[in-house]
Amino acid sequence: MQYVTAQEAVKVIESGNRVYIHGMAAMPQSLVDAMTERASELRDVEIIHLHTEGDTCYALPKHRDSFFVNNVFVGANVRHCIEEGNGDYIPVFLSEVPVLFRRGVLPIDVAMVQVSPPDKHGYVSLGVSIDATLAAVQSAKIVIAEVNPHMPRTHGDGNLHVSAFEYLVEVNRPLHEATPHPPTDLELQIGRKVAELIEDRATLQMGIGAIPNAVLASLGNHKDLGIHTEMFSDGVVDLFEAGVITNAYKPIHRGQIVATFVSGSKRVYDFVDDNPKVIMRDVAYVNDTARIRRHPKMTAINSAIEMDLTGQVCADSIGTRLFSGVGGQMDFVRGASLAEDGKPIFAFSSRTPKGVSKIVSMLKPGAGVVTTRSHVHYVVTEYGVADLYGKNLRQRARALIEIAHPDDRAMLEREARERGLHI
Repeated sequence: MQYVTAQEAVKVIESGNRVYIHGMAAMPQSLVDAMTERASELRDVEIIHLHTEGDTCYALPKHRDSFFVNNVFVGANVRHCIEEGNGDYIPVFLSEVPVLFRRGVLPIDVAMVQVSPPDKHGYVSLGVSIDATLAAVQSAKIVIAEVNPHMPRTHGDGNLHVSAFEYLVEVNRPLHEATPHPPTDLELQIGRKVAELIEDRATLQMGIGAIPNAVLASLGNHKDLGIHTEMFSDGVVDLFEAGVITNAYKPIHRGQIVATFVSGSKRVYDFVDDNPKVIMRDVAYVNDTARIRRHPKMTAINSAIEMDLTGQVCADSIGTRLFSGVGGQMDFVRGASLAEDGKPIFAFSSRTPKGVSKIVSMLKPGAGVVTTRSHVHYVVTEYGVADLYGKNLRQRARALIEIAHPDDRAMLEREARERGLHI
């Protein structure tokens, strides 16, 4: 291991390599930029990563001969490369991404990551994003890392000795922040309805976004909640500091928040820094359905791009256009449904900002079914709660129409009859 410049470090990348890039707020931007500077001398380098926050300059069409972006989750900064042909998407449960690396299904030649400075024993931390990165580091032939004093040192699986790295590159750059916005009245309506389904002493999984934030903002009167989730943001910090989240009744890691990555403002990054109340684990551990189901009152809160009248959930595409990814939705929906008194919940607004119903008679042609209708229990919009568990198809259709936007209900009833649902 030695300290070098970013330009020197990326010389280990060769044409035909598969390169893993650390995701979310941990994307090693200096290494990414230095790699892209070598575009003219590299050919057929495959880039693989989860969602990233930052400048994905390698994904520009002009670099198509140099880099091909193979996404396991599609973010806004790389959607264009799939549409333009210099990228593609691997449908895979988030819990299984590490398996692709560890079993050699997708061997990694070079892993580029960002870490905290080494402690007195020579250990650095993967910080805010353990997810599939630990597996990539453990299985890659060569690992290079940015060392950033802004990267928190987190407890859990992300501590690695400097001997694991071929090269280290010193940087000093604040992490990317995703500062949450105050929820709107509509989002709060949905958040309050979801909060009514959450029991005291429940363990929660929820993602980032307006509705999860609205749910968290509505939980101030709850008691002894726990967190076992793939990610969390500022709203969890608020509830922890207010004494609502205690993790006191979790059977696994009692007293501790368990996650695999965090994303939010600097406040979140400061919160997880050297905090023994937060355990950051490999996503294969966190999103393991068998482990999730061991939490009584496990409550998983997820969203959908659209849902058909039988309960099929599209969450990764708009028709044939890829928008995000499978992620951990099914890991937690199934885990929560199998847990004692567990509740898998889908929460979304009845309409898109353009006024299009998210509850539809049939999914758009080419839409991906991320969660099947047999997995769906609770569905929440601003107009109410539908419990689909144990319901037949016509009962489901009726329940979903009742929580659709009032102006869309007649249309949905007509279309339901046209597709043979005798409501």
